[in-house]
Amino acid sequence: MRGIDFIKPVFRSLLGIVLAIVVFGIFLATTNRNPLIIYANLFSYTFGSSAGLSEVAVLMIPFVLTGLAATIPAWVGLINVGGQGQLYLGAWAATGVALYLKIDSIWLMLPAMAIAGSLGGALWAAIPTFLRQWRDVNEVISTLLLNFVAGLFVNIFVFGPWKSSGSYGYPYTPNFSAAAILSSIGSTRLHLGFFLPLLAVTACYLVFGRTTWGYNMRAVGGNVNASVRRGIPVTRYIVVAMLIGGAIAGLAGMIQVAGIHRHLRPDIDVQYGTMGFLASWLARHDPILLLGTAFLLSSIMVGGDLLQISASFPSAGIYILIGLVFFCVLGFRRLRVGAK
Repeated sequence: MRGIDFIKPVFRSLLGIVLAIVVFGIFLATTNRNPLIIYANLFSYTFGSSAGLSEVAVLMIPFVLTGLAATIPAWVGLINVGGQGQLYLGAWAATGVALYLKIDSIWLMLPAMAIAGSLGGALWAAIPTFLRQWRDVNEVISTLLLNFVAGLFVNIFVFGPWKSSGSYGYPYTPNFSAAAILSSIGSTRLHLGFFLPLLAVTACYLVFGRTTWGYNMRAVGGNVNASVRRGIPVTRYIVVAMLIGGAIAGLAGMIQVAGIHRHLRPDIDVQYGTMGFLASWLARHDPILLLGTAFLLSSIMVGGDLLQISASFPSAGIYILIGLVFFCVLGFRRLRVGAK
């Protein structure tokens, strides 16, 4: 029965994705573009070339990690929309270590940056957690607004004391030393940070599904009052879940600066937090399904760049397809709920 219960929602989600692709194809046809040719080109580039697949993998890294930043708090009934801000603070903290900690060993520098990035994200997540627990401020509002504050906070350093003398009109920090850079895999932009989301997903799956801690988290998320009556320390679970989510998003920030940009810049987050949040909700906050939804969104985003080149279609238009996927998938789930 568990296998059937798992397959049915996946099948309904696939139907929603197909419907979204069809609707988007109709939209493309109304703009005098052949959707069949466009989809064939997108599929060929994204999945038929090593360059396309590597770019999908590069995008999956922050999507999966910021998705986990939304997934883990969701287990205890929280909605963390602050993955973007937590990623920013993780990138900022990791950059501080890379710029000021003079370590020549990659085996010491990268772990130090990872720890700093995780602490930065966790501390940023601690703010809405404190506001919720002790001032009853809704975490959806506080995490969302803190995203903007985080971007401005990082800009203070990038435009100010950390600005590289060689950046001229476009500000960024000095480039990291070799010890602070994640090595690339082959000749692509994919780097060794690709394995960290896989480890994080595995750890979350084991903790959530195989431990008493995970069972208690599900209990808190299912019914807080019942959990209190059973003696479960609800506040502790809520705080820890939010801090772990923030730490994982902060780790994503560290990976971005160490593996992709190799310095800190204002646009370090290109909707990664938003895409991770959507991936988590599409996956029903399941860490294993999150890999699939992150792969889907990454593939669409990579295809959007080709859409602009091959069909003279604004790459921002790919967000229409992402929105259609989100609403169609959730719509199929809602139909199922209404049928019960």
